[in-house]
Amino acid sequence: MASRVIRRGSAAAAGVWGSALVGFLGTVVAARLLGVDDFGVFAIVLATAGFVQLLLDLTVEEAIVKYGTRYSAAEDWGRFRRLLRLALGVKLAGGTIGALAILALAPFADSIFGADGLTGPMLVAAFLPLAALPEAVAAAVLVVRGRYDVRGALLTLSMTLRLAALAFGASLGVVEAVAAVVAAQAVSSAVVVAVALRSARDVAGGEDAPLGADARELRGFVLRSSIGSGLVSVRALLGPALLGLVSTVPQVGLFRAAQAPQAGFANLSAPARLVLLSEQTRDFERGRLDRMWTFLERYVAGTAVFAAIAVPVFWWLMPDLVRLVFGEEYASASDAARLILLAAAIQLVWGWTKSFPVTIGRPGLKILAHGIELLAFVPLVLVLGNEWGATGAAGAVAISTGVFALVWTVVLVRLRRDPPSPLTALTAPTAGEAVAP
Repeated sequence: MASRVIRRGSAAAAGVWGSALVGFLGTVVAARLLGVDDFGVFAIVLATAGFVQLLLDLTVEEAIVKYGTRYSAAEDWGRFRRLLRLALGVKLAGGTIGALAILALAPFADSIFGADGLTGPMLVAAFLPLAALPEAVAAAVLVVRGRYDVRGALLTLSMTLRLAALAFGASLGVVEAVAAVVAAQAVSSAVVVAVALRSARDVAGGEDAPLGADARELRGFVLRSSIGSGLVSVRALLGPALLGLVSTVPQVGLFRAAQAPQAGFANLSAPARLVLLSEQTRDFERGRLDRMWTFLERYVAGTAVFAAIAVPVFWWLMPDLVRLVFGEEYASASDAARLILLAAAIQLVWGWTKSFPVTIGRPGLKILAHGIELLAFVPLVLVLGNEWGATGAAGAVAISTGVFALVWTVVLVRLRRDPPSPLTALTAPTAGEAVAP
């Protein structure tokens, strides 16, 4: 077991970190080719499209991981197949509604944000939810199967496709850049689905089985998970959109560039979070709570040490790094990037909060923590962003992230005092081992 986790975890790390590097290069390419003004438009369009999709879509991926792990461990393939069919139907409905909503919003985008040139790229961005929906379900299947190593490799492929698309599209204009992102996402989704189907080939065929007593519980889980996951993502998407309402488009472009440390740290911890999601959920379902807590403690200790070393170094180097990576015209984003760096370090140490609520079957905890965070973030970004532009918005990110960490610290103390209990204790290790082919 330990050797398998180390081997696949290392492969996942290589894949996710490779994807992070390539994804960062994609941002740099777009920023340099488009320039500050057009890059600001590009950021507003993708952020708005993503925000609308979040509002109108349901997060079924976490339910696939939670219940799919349970059904796989019990070799209950009939209910696993039923779960996947329902998930695909829900994602298709959500993606369609999201696309229609973005199409309806596009004609009014210029007046809403007080800028020109948003309508065309917004119309193209409407196809992004449909292009992305199959990948989410397929990626969840790979996590259930314990193939986070394969998922890491596919992330690198996805970001490579996006980089190539941006290098071509951004050289032509904003509309072409958005169209290139949509095309790259469609190709990526097709590849991930094909690989996931091969990984889960023993699930294919046979009759679906009713979910039975799990049906009502599953609906509640999906609803709470959707709200919680929406709140997780909405702040990152709201930042550029809200800043665009109270400041100028160039300030949005500077803020988007300043978010690079946040993306970098998030991708740094992504392999560990993939492993935590897969392994901790399996341990919880089998009643191995001591192993679950051990995984968590090691993650927190390791990331805290890294953050303590990395933050002072990057804080000192930040102005030079911004000029080197994005160019002299982005030099004024340095202070914003330093504030984002602080938030990124906090999010790194508390990165386990993305998977832990799914593991213990309490997605409502995400709603609590991220809801409080969002209540702090929205007024702060409007007030501080109006006064200091990108730097003010970055300050709002740092403050609200600190609030989030404080809330989760209190929650974790209470959970350790009153530990959660597995919904289903699976005691047969041989069945559990069947999760990983």
